[in-house]
Amino acid sequence: MEVRHLTGDIAVSPQISVSDIEAIAAQGFRSVICNRPDGESLDQPDYAEIEAAARKAGLEFRYQPIVGGQLGIEDAEEFGKSLEELPRPIFAYCRSGTRCATLWSLSQAGTLPADDILESARNAGYDMSAFADYLRSR
Repeated sequence: MEVRHLTGDIAVSPQISVSDIEAIAAQGFRSVICNRPDGESLDQPDYAEIEAAARKAGLEFRYQPIVGGQLGIEDAEEFGKSLEELPRPIFAYCRSGTRCATLWSLSQAGTLPADDILESARNAGYDMSAFADYLRSR
């Protein structure tokens, strides 16, 4: 499992497995968000399996599937609401972590300075420069 911190209380990751849930809980995360739709690849576990393991470990869980290449501002707003509602720190995952990082970046527009968002994403290994104009316009 590859954990990439965007902030002190938000981290993203590529696809996880049920066996990763114990480590996620042990690292102090209190919530998990899945942004990967079921069935994207044959080898991924269904979100319900991850959710069951997360809840068993005492973690909150939110399922917000985003089809690759179809992420919109409304999706980012919904992700932002999850960030407000769920106990922190929060662990989010998808296929590579990019959708989660993009959702976080867009959800923070107007809340954090654009350069801080871009730097946090870059430090975590995600290039959000394609969204720089949008982030700066908020």
